[in-house]
Amino acid sequence: MTSTGSPVKNDPRWGMVVDINRCVGCQTCTVACKHWNDTQPGVQWRSVIDIETGHYPDVERFFLVIGCQHCAAPPCVPVCPTGATRQRNDGLVTMDYDTCIGCGACAVACPYDARTIAHEHQWYYGQETSQEASARHPEREGVAQKCTFCADKIDDARTSGRTPGIDLEVPPACAASCISSAIHFGDFNDPVSNVSTLTNNQAFVRLNEDLGTDPQIRYLYSTPTVPGRDTDAADFDDQQLADPANPLVGKHQRFWDWRAAMNWCLGGLAGGLAASAWCAYLADQLSAPAIGRAYQTAAVLMLIGLFFVWLKIGRRWRAWRALWRPQSSWMTRELYSAATFLGLTLAITLDGGRNALLHHIAGLAAAAFLICQARILYSAKGIPAWRTACVPWLIIASGLLEGLGLSAMLVWAEFVAAPAQTGLTTLAWATLVLVVLNVALWLAYRLGTDRKSRPPLANRSIDAMSWPLHLVGHVTPSLLIVTFVLGGGNPALLALAGIGVIAGGAYWKFGVILNAAYQHGFSLTRLPQRGSGSRAAPSLTG
Repeated sequence: MTSTGSPVKNDPRWGMVVDINRCVGCQTCTVACKHWNDTQPGVQWRSVIDIETGHYPDVERFFLVIGCQHCAAPPCVPVCPTGATRQRNDGLVTMDYDTCIGCGACAVACPYDARTIAHEHQWYYGQETSQEASARHPEREGVAQKCTFCADKIDDARTSGRTPGIDLEVPPACAASCISSAIHFGDFNDPVSNVSTLTNNQAFVRLNEDLGTDPQIRYLYSTPTVPGRDTDAADFDDQQLADPANPLVGKHQRFWDWRAAMNWCLGGLAGGLAASAWCAYLADQLSAPAIGRAYQTAAVLMLIGLFFVWLKIGRRWRAWRALWRPQSSWMTRELYSAATFLGLTLAITLDGGRNALLHHIAGLAAAAFLICQARILYSAKGIPAWRTACVPWLIIASGLLEGLGLSAMLVWAEFVAAPAQTGLTTLAWATLVLVVLNVALWLAYRLGTDRKSRPPLANRSIDAMSWPLHLVGHVTPSLLIVTFVLGGGNPALLALAGIGVIAGGAYWKFGVILNAAYQHGFSLTRLPQRGSGSRAAPSLTG
């Protein structure tokens, strides 16, 4: 059962059914989970959140059991660069703590806030106790961890001939401990199992159904006498979804910090510089020595950006394991693209730039690196501000613009031999065109159709950064470029414009990766009918 691959006909499909009307919010399941799995302070694999919806007097309150949904299409699996996150044949999504490097890719890909990375061990009473020391799991420190549906109990049941969900000794700890029988565990592939019977006979709803992850926790929301109801605008309006205290609102992600943002800033700058230099080389605007120097600059920036990534991961000396998943992980592909570009840049330097083929392959590798960076953010299904159609194009267009800006600075500093005046004019016009493209993409990102898919808190952050971005990264460089074209072609004006576009690119990347990065939160399309006013259950005598 520990192997990966597509399920076969006789494989079970383990999952849960949670009866919202039965849950009393006692938190027994959370305590049982913590006790069985020996999680440290601040790490909770199973949680119960207290939800209030509506506006007085039409209000409703209920409790919701949350945790890893063990999705049939888990977004956390393909993004993992090491293969530490896997899906078993029985559908359980598990973690290999000895392989995980703690990069956080799975955590930002999860739209259910189900993963934790504890970089340091914490003690419940501030200092080590003998009981806690005996139950400590150092293999979980610095890596991603989450609910496994108590896979150890399920595997024990398989060897002993017992049935999880039926025999009380072997279901997950949360299901076994529930005092109100609100949590049921079983095999959805068995048509006569307890969970299949419950969902065949009663209506159910799943969290974040619109994401297409096919979560395997199903929530019953009706009773035989009181049918549930569809949600309406009053349940989850912008006022409620903009309240950080609302448990349905996604938290601000803390997995990727300023060090990750530095990789996108420096990596985008490096990829854009090398790719734009290659285009200039193809157009006979740069000589072989000039493109070689541009590649060397890009290589240094790329290495520094990757160094910041290395500083960010929880298990740094396992970083080499990130090369294992090129078939699905854009992070792995980014590393292969970087290695190719860096190796070719070294070869070009040693060769003296005589082999034109090396220049072309290096330029393609730099472009591939930029594309990989764009796709890494877009793959983070748990962060709506990143999972937006404009984001990959913004990363690519901004990188190319910043690359042209850095090219202008290198020409002004005489690090790269200045092309003819016609070449500088071409550089100026190309920069201006990319400024206009970036403005259009940012407006589409901020105000387009994807705005509704982002939480209000993320949109507030994006709105707040827009005018400084336009002023520093768009308007000022454009004025400098026009002055350059009309005023005699002083390269210093292009260099100043370059500073502006680079500053603008760094500003929005830091803002989107840090400030606007709210997690997806929880959405339900149907709810129990319980509460007051229009939310009250109908009278049985009416």
